Order: sequence, then structure tokens, then C-alpha cells
Amino acid sequence: MPITSDAFRSALRHFPAGVTIVTIKAGAEQHGLTVSAFTSVSPEPPLIMVCIDRRHSAHALLERPGATFAVNILRADQRALSDRFAYVKDEDRFAVGDWRTAATGAPILADALAWLDCTIYTRQSAGTHTLYIGEVQASHVPEPDVAPLIYWNRDYRALKLDCADEG
Repeated sequence: MPITSDAFRSALRHFPAGVTIVTIKAGAEQHGLTVSAFTSVSPEPPLIMVCIDRRHSAHALLERPGATFAVNILRADQRALSDRFAYVKDEDRFAVGDWRTAATGAPILADALAWLDCTIYTRQSAGTHTLYIGEVQASHVPEPDVAPLIYWNRDYRALKLDCADEG
């Protein structure tokens, strides 16, 4: 018998994850949400995966024909932007930040640590979520030497970059 969802969440909160804003373009509509369920899948072809709750409005957009998405990997100093895309409901989430348009039409954050612009390669239902595999059409790393925003144990963390020689 599987564990409870509370026990599952309690265990997983101890696994650190990078923080991203996934942005979606579906027809004339765009949307974005904070996502930590993101990973690379394959270098050939270049594939990544995001996991979206079927109850979220982003899910309906990603199910539309021709929908595209981008994954914007956040810098350590972009916590407020992460919160905005996680909690703001009635305002335009894109009113804050330097947003541009990627090759697929999806919004990208120009000053993110890095971004990946994707078309949907495939999707797979999994429990309460859908796994979206994206084929990366374009990417950019505007801030290669900056620390990422990390989420661990129910709070944001910053990765300390230590360039000192330990040898």
C-alpha cells in the first residue's frame, strides 16, 4: 500500500530543486507559473521535462494544438519573481520582469540565469499531473556565473559559489 500524500511531500521537501518559471504560448494567450518539477531528458534530440498539475490553468493551455513553452531558470536574486508567478492571481504576472519572445513565441525572461524554448515533443499522464516533454528549439545563458535560486525544505535557498582551490 502506498504512503500518504503528506508523507510523500514530507520526504520530498528534503530534495533540493532549482526554481523555474515555465511560460506558455497557446494561440493568442500566454501564461506562466513557478515550477520546480523540471529536468533534462536527452541531449539527442535535446529534450527536457516539466510536470504540470492537471487542475492548473496552465495544463489546459498546454493541451491546445500548437502550444509552446519555455523554461526560465531563475537566479538566486529572483525570489520575488518566483513568488509572483506562484501566487499572483488577478494581475498580469508578466508586468514585472524583462520579458521577450522566443523563437516559438513563448515568453522568455531576458535576465534569467538561462532559458530553454520548447515545442511539445510528447506528453504523458501520471497521477494528478501530466509530464510534458519539450524539444528545445532555442536556448540562451545570459548569466553563466551567477548562482541559481534553490528551493529546499519549504523555503528558498541560495547556492554559495566557492571558487577557492580546495587542493
